[in-house]
This record gives sequence, structure tokens and C-alpha cells, in this order.
Amino acid sequence: MRKLLAFLKRDFHLEASYRFSFFLQFFGIFFSVALFYFLARLLGEAASPYLQAYGGDYFSFVLIGIAFAGYFGVGLSSFANSIRQAQTTGTLETMLMTPTRVSTVVLCSAIWDYLLTTLRVLVYLALGAIFLGVTIGQANYLAALLVLALTIVSCSSLGIIAASFIMILKRGDPVTWVFSSLFSLLGGVYYPITILPGWLQFLAHFLPVTYSLRAMRLALLQGYPLSALAPDLLALVIFSISLLPLSLLAFRYAVHRARVDGSLTHY
Repeated sequence: MRKLLAFLKRDFHLEASYRFSFFLQFFGIFFSVALFYFLARLLGEAASPYLQAYGGDYFSFVLIGIAFAGYFGVGLSSFANSIRQAQTTGTLETMLMTPTRVSTVVLCSAIWDYLLTTLRVLVYLALGAIFLGVTIGQANYLAALLVLALTIVSCSSLGIIAASFIMILKRGDPVTWVFSSLFSLLGGVYYPITILPGWLQFLAHFLPVTYSLRAMRLALLQGYPLSALAPDLLALVIFSISLLPLSLLAFRYAVHRARVDGSLTHY
């Protein structure tokens, strides 16, 4: 816990050093919400047949998608970005020389980003619920929190694998680019995957984001109980327990490889 707080303190001071950038992150939320609100008005009832499972309202559907897409972005990029920043500032080798497990260094490096993303998600949902008619009063918040926890674990595992590439290649990891593109196209962030051709729907079921967003929308918009969300939760559990150990092993190997090559501090 002491080390976790140390990482949070470091990242808070870094964020506080760039107050205008911090302000712009949240100011941009209003434009995103307004953009999709008016897009939903343009689509009107045309999108309703594809959204019956989620209540039929496109704005509510897409608001959940763009709000929680932030977690996918953080999971994929924050670990690699933290490692890259530590390389360029010369602090990576120092951290790894301390009596701290490699897994602790990796996992704690993204805690601040997740807290900031959580705050942004709350702003998204508050704007939708208070001003734009999104109804989440009957939401199953316990189920939504469980879905969120499994989502963070599975997406963070992919991000740690991306950080492993950064550790060795220094720049240009393929994992972040590939999965961020696939998440946007096939994950159902902006539209239900049921509008995709059959073969793309098949590929979509190999992505954790597909199950995360479906379960999150059903929990928040329809109030589904855990029993009804069991298939999606099971898929997320499988992703989590298979990807997390693999990602930590990959990162440990990448650190070992960089130490042997003498490239730990290179960037």
C-alpha cells in the first residue's frame, strides 16, 4: 500500500504540473456528449430495431460505449506509456533496482490513469442522466462493478503485453495499435455488433470488450441480475485468468532481456 501511494503521489504531482491539459480532458467530454446526442436525434427511431435488448435508445447505448471505452484505452496504453516515460526520464532502471517486484512496478504505474478515467466516466454518466434523459435509476450497480473489475483485468493484461514490447523495441509496439483498432471496429463501442457481417461478429467474440460492453449496458440500462449476465461474466473471467499471468511473464522476460542486452535505459 505504501508503494501504491508513492506511485499515486508521483502521478498526481505530474498531472498537477499541467493544469491546463487536465482541464481540457474534462472540457472535451461536453463536446463528445453533445456530438453523440445530436447524432442520436438524427438517427431517431431508425436505430431502435437494433437496440431493443438495451432499451431502444441510441444515445443511452453510445454514451455507455464512449464512457467505458476510456477503460479500454487506459488498459491498452497506460502501461506502455508509463514504461516509455520512465525510460526517457531515466527512472526505469532506478525503480527496477529497488526491492520491489516487477509486477508491482507495472501494476501501480497505471493506477492514477484508472482513477482519472473513473472520474471521467462519472462525468459522462452524470451529464447523460441529469441533463439528457438517460435512465439508469434501475441499474444493477453491483453487476456493473463486477463487469468493470473483470474488464480492467483483461484489458490491462493486453496493456502489459504492449509494455513488454516497449521494453524491448522502445517504440512502436504492435499490440496497442492492433487491439485499439479492433476494439473500435468490432467491440460495439459505437454500434451493436449485430449489424456486422456474420464473419466479423464471429471475430468480435474473441475480444473482451465485446462481452464487457454488452454486460455493462444490460446492467446499467436494463438492470439485469448477475444470473442473466453469467455468459458474459464467464467469458471475461476466462480472458482474465488466461491473459494476466501470461502478461506478467511476458513483462518479466522483457525486463530480463533488456538487462542482458544492456538496453534497459536506452530509448
